[in-house]
Amino acid sequence: MIKNIQQFQHFPFHLVDPSPWPILMSFSLLNLTIGAVSYMHGYPYGGTILSLGFVLTVYGMILWFKDVVVEASYLGHHTKQVKDGIMIGVVLFIISEVFAFLSVFWAYFHSSLSPAIEIGGAWPPLGITPLDPFAIPLLNTFLLLSSGAFITYGHHALIAGKRKAAINGVILTVILAIVFTGLQYFEYSEAGFTMADGVYGSTFYASTGLHGVHVIIGTIFILVGLIRIINYQLTNTHHNGFESSILYWHFVDVVWLFLFVAVYFWGNT
Repeated sequence: MIKNIQQFQHFPFHLVDPSPWPILMSFSLLNLTIGAVSYMHGYPYGGTILSLGFVLTVYGMILWFKDVVVEASYLGHHTKQVKDGIMIGVVLFIISEVFAFLSVFWAYFHSSLSPAIEIGGAWPPLGITPLDPFAIPLLNTFLLLSSGAFITYGHHALIAGKRKAAINGVILTVILAIVFTGLQYFEYSEAGFTMADGVYGSTFYASTGLHGVHVIIGTIFILVGLIRIINYQLTNTHHNGFESSILYWHFVDVVWLFLFVAVYFWGNT
C-alpha cells in the first residue's frame, strides 16, 4: 500500500518503509556497550557478550545498509532532494566526529602543556620512551596522504566516465589503508608503554586508537563503494554514497596530520 501511494506522491522526498533494523541496532549497541564494560571490568562472560554485541551490530548494519542500497540503486527513491539531505546528514555526522577528536586533543594538551608534578613536570613523563615520529608515523603519513590522492583520482575518474581508472584508484586506496592499519598494529605491539602507563599512555592510545578505528570504518566504507562500482550500481551521476566515503576519508586524513604534528612530533620533543 505504501509503495502504491509513493508512486502518486507529489513531492520529491522518500517515505521510508517500516523497517525492523533501527530497533535491532538499538538493542545490538546496548548489548555491545554492556559487553565492553563487562569485559573491561573482568566480569564473567564479558568477552562473550562483547563479541555477540559486535556480531549483531555488524549484521544489523549490513541489513540496514542493504535496504538503503536497494532504495537508491533499484527502486529510484533517492531523488536530488533526498541525496542532498543524506549529504547534509553525513556532514553533520563528520562535525560530531570533529568534536569527538576535539575532546581527545583537549585532554592531551591539558596534560602536556602544563605537566603536573606527579609525572615529573615534564612531557613526555619521566620513564616514558616516546615513539620516533620519523619512523612508522612518517611512513603512515605518506601512506594516508597518498590514499587521499588516489581516492580523489578515482572520484574524478568516475565522474569522467572512466570506470576502470576509478576502480584502480579505489583499489589502491583500500590497499594503502590496510597497510596503514597493519603498521599501526605493529607500532602498538613494539611500543615501550601501554595505555595503563599514566596520562601519556592514556592520551596517546585514546587519540591514535580512536583515529585507527576511524581508518578501519573508512576502509570498509570505501570498500563498499568499490564493490558497488564493480557491480555497476554507481555511475558518473549517481554516486552519493561514494562521495560520502570520500568526504569521511579526507576527514581522517586531516585528523592524522594533527595527530602526527601534536602527538608524535611535538610530543617527542
